[in-house]
Amino acid sequence: MKFVIQRVTHAEVTVEGKIIGSIQKGFLVLVGVCQEDTKETADKMIHKLTGLRIFEDSQGKTNLALRDVGGELLLVSQFTLYANCKKGFRPSFIEAGSPEHAREMYEYVVDECRGQGFCVETGSFGAHMKVSLENDGPFTIVLDSSAL
Repeated sequence: MKFVIQRVTHAEVTVEGKIIGSIQKGFLVLVGVCQEDTKETADKMIHKLTGLRIFEDSQGKTNLALRDVGGELLLVSQFTLYANCKKGFRPSFIEAGSPEHAREMYEYVVDECRGQGFCVETGSFGAHMKVSLENDGPFTIVLDSSAL
């Protein structure tokens, strides 16, 4: 599982010209799933995501986590995080999870984050989406379950 986490002042997802998900201060998270991912994998990723201390405290140090600042989450499924570009110029996506498995794992992540009391907005699984954001910092972190 891979998360690309961007600390944002605001972000939104649009499908066919309609805003379907929008947050203010928090994290825009692009979520990639591979076939080997399990709920246990997702739990580790969620724990790390929600515990990341990358918001500034009163001294300007990055000591505060999402909950500490009342931050929101915008979770967007993105299978292209598993692009393999080793051969040629057309990426291969065979390392990405099947659509059924990816949807199940993505929905699990969304449900678990909501269950922890976070305000969670989402994209639309499998849809062509437009994502806009204002990255705060800029601050971007890539979490890969294989490195946790």
